[in-house]
Amino acid sequence: MELRLKERLGRKFDEEIRFFKGWIDGPKRVGAILPTSGVTARRMASVITPQSGLPVLELGPGTGIITKAILERGIAPEKLVSIEFSTDFYQHLTRSFPQVQFINGDAFDLQNTLGSLRDQQFDSVISAIPMLSFPMERRIALLEDLLDRMPAGRPVIQITYGPVSPIVARPDRYQIKHYDFVVRNIPPAQLWTYTRP
Repeated sequence: MELRLKERLGRKFDEEIRFFKGWIDGPKRVGAILPTSGVTARRMASVITPQSGLPVLELGPGTGIITKAILERGIAPEKLVSIEFSTDFYQHLTRSFPQVQFINGDAFDLQNTLGSLRDQQFDSVISAIPMLSFPMERRIALLEDLLDRMPAGRPVIQITYGPVSPIVARPDRYQIKHYDFVVRNIPPAQLWTYTRP
């Protein structure tokens, strides 16, 4: 029991060090100093409908905490497509979750990054991209691209650490809903969903 606890704490420490190193190397590519909490990851994964039969698209998996929550939600590893910009995180993820379809690439260029999956429809999108590090026009373009890849009404869920939605409202093009405020995250996290009616 004590050995298992030490191993778990050791893995958590390793994840936090890897995440912090990623933040130091590229603070604009990593949105927080610490990885997302398990509570937040589970809240984000809760928007998925495993019964849809469609794969899930994850953006910015980082150390894999949200990836793990998506799989625990009932998504088969081969039904999860996950795009990570950082090569260091990507290599760590492919070792930790060997059956997940990880892509080392740019989420803002999905047509090229998805390759043979470019025409795939997804059940939902779980995003931990640090949106506030990018210009608003790029955020809107990415969101609209993501919504084009899902059935109407299915959500993109986005984590952010600012007090308002990281993407401005365009009621004629998509709907925004505040999904949750997770205090048990460092820093506290805001979750937003974006859908087309």
